[in-house]
Amino acid sequence: MDKEKILAAAEGYRKDLSAFLRAMISHPSESCEEKEVVACIKAEMEKLNFDEVEVDGLGNVIGWMGQGDKIIAIDSHIDTVGIGNRDNWTADPYEGWEDDAIIYGRGGSDQEGGMASAVYGAKIMKDLGLIPAGYKIMVVGSVQEEDCDGMCWQYIVNKFFPAKGIQKEQVEFVISTEPTDGGIYRGHRGRMEIRVDVKGVSCHGSAPERGDNAIYKMADILQDVRSLNENPADDTVAVKGLVKMLDPKFNPEHYEDARFLGRGTCTTSQIFYTSPSRCAVADSCSISIDRRMTAGETWDSCLQEIRDLPAVKKYGDDVKVSMYMYDRPAWTGTVYETEAYFPTWINKESAAHVQALVDAHHALFGAERLGHSDADPARDAMHLRQRPLTDKWTFSTNGVAIQGRYGIPCVGFGPGAESQAHAPNEITWKDDLVRCAALYAAVPGLYKEENKTADVSQFRAGKTDNNIQ
Repeated sequence: MDKEKILAAAEGYRKDLSAFLRAMISHPSESCEEKEVVACIKAEMEKLNFDEVEVDGLGNVIGWMGQGDKIIAIDSHIDTVGIGNRDNWTADPYEGWEDDAIIYGRGGSDQEGGMASAVYGAKIMKDLGLIPAGYKIMVVGSVQEEDCDGMCWQYIVNKFFPAKGIQKEQVEFVISTEPTDGGIYRGHRGRMEIRVDVKGVSCHGSAPERGDNAIYKMADILQDVRSLNENPADDTVAVKGLVKMLDPKFNPEHYEDARFLGRGTCTTSQIFYTSPSRCAVADSCSISIDRRMTAGETWDSCLQEIRDLPAVKKYGDDVKVSMYMYDRPAWTGTVYETEAYFPTWINKESAAHVQALVDAHHALFGAERLGHSDADPARDAMHLRQRPLTDKWTFSTNGVAIQGRYGIPCVGFGPGAESQAHAPNEITWKDDLVRCAALYAAVPGLYKEENKTADVSQFRAGKTDNNIQ
């Protein structure tokens, strides 16, 4: 590997990286509305002479470099969340601004910056002849991740690959370009979306004792959900908190992995009700629960925890606890129905694909995380990066399907910061864009296929008993 040539090539594309990212940001691209940004990315790939560029039936944009049978993929989701309250932004989130260090706008860190680095990383590979014989590079701009993590890769594995005559086993590994604060990430907690429905009986509000108020029942359940998240795990509480999974007493097989990932959490994210009028008792109430799952927790154990809450048991058959399904049409109109369950996964730190990224980082940049230092804390990156080079995400990624569901090796290194995700006044750092493009270009040549093992997973959560691919 010629370090200086790779670094010089990446630096030479600094302006192009910034221009491409700003072009993507200029196209609002919330989940299921990515058509314009897909066209933008496809045009950039074609301009850079990718060997093949295509858009699959779900709307993922996919560019190919090289001609081998083995695949190294680089994934970037290209949908974003909305902007929330516009008054919280100091500039137009879809126009923004840039200076010598930073690009401002929705999607900069989460996660169109990763798309820019992936596209130019593949271009550098082609420029410098860095794609090993027998390999090809697959650069994916994936859709609907913010709505349903990993569903885009479920479509790729189960629909796109078979149509192309590709077996998923041909994918040696996938690099996720989600923001990693300058680190190399080998896993993260899983998650699931839980719904609780409570039945009541309506009556006139002037005599509420004649009815059965579903909101009051839900109020009791809400307190128990809060306790599940916040309580300790000792005998002083009726509802033992989720922190229990860090304790070998409650999680003997996986407590060490849970300590690496962090404890599970739950929070009420939405509430709904029905009532005949504002002058009536509510006859139903429902909530959504965002459940983050650490090692040792399963989809059915998480559902059972809610069913076992004292208030849920108190109201018996009037309460239903279930898992959401997802069936929102893509921008192409295609529907890929799946469950709102996203499995936890951790790679072994010694896995060959993880070590390829570590070796590339050491060769190009050294053993410490790099970033932009700034006196303004809103622009500084280094306060986020005083951590080990190899670590894990706090949030979840398409890795829930890539490795969590299918066991395809996955590892993360991406520009930007997790703390910028979904926040107003989102920024990313130009140095990150350049460094990531360089590292992506270096990785294929440093991947030691002879060190690959049959199972690279340190922990991988099980699937549900639904017939979902």
